[in-house]
Amino acid sequence: MGRAKEFDPDVALRAAMELFWRQGYESTSMQDLVDHLGVNRASIYATFGGKHELYLRALDHYAELTDVLVLSGLSKAGPVLPEVRALVRRYVRESLQDEEKRGCLVTNTVVELLPADTVAGRRAELSLDGLEMVLASALTRAQAQGELPEDRDPRALARFLVTFLQGVRVIAKTPDPRRLLDAERQALSLLD
Repeated sequence: MGRAKEFDPDVALRAAMELFWRQGYESTSMQDLVDHLGVNRASIYATFGGKHELYLRALDHYAELTDVLVLSGLSKAGPVLPEVRALVRRYVRESLQDEEKRGCLVTNTVVELLPADTVAGRRAELSLDGLEMVLASALTRAQAQGELPEDRDPRALARFLVTFLQGVRVIAKTPDPRRLLDAERQALSLLD
């Protein structure tokens, strides 16, 4: 009996994340994963479990990577609203430049797998909750620093921004960039 091919699980996880992100869960077969990862099927099952378990790990990995980017900008000392505005602009610019129209893996999970896949749904919800919490905290700081008017509700504004940012990732898959640019201006006006 032949020895299983050795591989780096972290590299394989990243490659699986990229494949799921590009093709989606349903359109990615186990054979696609074998071919893309360069790892035999038995090793994938032994290391990650089945396709669904690998998808969940890839989704968690994606969320960890994106959370670091958001947290680093919004947790800086000093003025907060410029960082929130920069986040909004970054989402729109990245979405407009996404030639493959991959969008966001968390948002893609919501669109493709919910409500049927409650496990993936919970993972996506945790990621969105985390983004909302970071934004609400930042907006509360902005309000305490006098950057955001007292009549604004930081948590409601954070919820709006999470919804807007995820919508950006979906709408960016359409061919008309004007929708995103007009929506960006409206979202930014709420931060004045």
